[in-house]
Amino acid sequence: MIILLLSVFFLLMILRVPIAISLATSTMVVLMLTDFNMNMLPQRIFTALDSFPMMAIPGFVLAGVLLARGGISKYLIEALRSWVGHLPGGLSVVTILACMIFAAISGSSPATAAAIGSIMIPAMVNAGYDKKYSMGLVAAAGTLGILIPPSIPLIIYGITAEESIGKLFMAGVIPGLLLGGVLIASAIFYAKRKGYGLGEKASWSERGRKSLKAIWGAFLPFLILGSIYSGVVTPTESAVIAVFYGIIVSAFIYRELHWKDIRPIIIESINITAMIFLIIGAASLFGLYLTNAQIPHQIGSWIADSEVNKWIFMIIVNILFFAMGMFLEAVSIILITLPILLPMLKHFDINLIHFAIIMTINMELGMITPPVGLNLFVVSGIAKEKLGNVVRGVIPFIVLMIIVLIFVIIVPGLSLWLPDRMQ
Repeated sequence: MIILLLSVFFLLMILRVPIAISLATSTMVVLMLTDFNMNMLPQRIFTALDSFPMMAIPGFVLAGVLLARGGISKYLIEALRSWVGHLPGGLSVVTILACMIFAAISGSSPATAAAIGSIMIPAMVNAGYDKKYSMGLVAAAGTLGILIPPSIPLIIYGITAEESIGKLFMAGVIPGLLLGGVLIASAIFYAKRKGYGLGEKASWSERGRKSLKAIWGAFLPFLILGSIYSGVVTPTESAVIAVFYGIIVSAFIYRELHWKDIRPIIIESINITAMIFLIIGAASLFGLYLTNAQIPHQIGSWIADSEVNKWIFMIIVNILFFAMGMFLEAVSIILITLPILLPMLKHFDINLIHFAIIMTINMELGMITPPVGLNLFVVSGIAKEKLGNVVRGVIPFIVLMIIVLIFVIIVPGLSLWLPDRMQ
């Protein structure tokens, strides 16, 4: 039955049927052949979506779209450029810092890559940067959108594993800053070797003016994380705050959000949210089949009886994630694999919050590995370049991210230090 399920799933994927429909259809085919009561399926899907924490997803999606279209990303980039644009590799450093800040607003990697890349790729190319390098940098730095909180995949993980979403958000902060720092260091090294950067230095008055203009957008990550960390609001409520804050800043302070923009913003937000919720509903059917067939229990028993140790298990799981990331997007991988992996994680006494960050970094890698890396398609569309050129530009960054992943696996404290200090 597992072979049949996977065969139908991959056949539909090859035919370019959307992931959610492929997963739901293949699961329903197998369930029908096992004399399962099909009347339970709509109830199962509804139950999977009937969750208060799940409301954070449309909230952060809408906030991200609002901020990308409301001028916040533009003013953030201008402020950062005035401070570091004249340094060696200044524009590449600006790109990474802008992605880190926007990641702490949107919670989405493709949204981060699109918002920052549409401005920075042309700017870097005009400044003499190699176009493949510029595209690879934006694609890689854009992945920070799902590691630096808020993060939509971490919300999904928290709901599935029944872990505190607030603690998961805090767990992503230090690894996110570490990955951003590694990307910045590599950008400076590369720029010095190639002679990039060294643009015109901004005056102090210009820096002050542009920083003051950008402060409204830069304050939002502190508002979101501070309100969650202090216990004033839940992650779901913070998403609503982010939406209202984004509307106020974009419409009344920057005055770049107009009535004609409302309809496309809502349509884009609904499309993204519907895609995520369809995948969640389909994955709930897949989980129902796994539970009905007692597959997690069987795998857990096999692991307990085998000679596999914790580190071999971690290597196997990371290779599995890397392979799946080439074909599936983050939400699908989490919802398909996590129910199976949870018994094994408990068996090996692996901290679920630490594992969430390991899994998320793997999902970041999936965003920039062909053939189905979402950020690759986003950057390819922005730069109007062939996908192969984007892939060639991103390969060095894949290597850097794998090194950071290994470091995070070996040093759990990077993920757990902040969550352990939450009340």
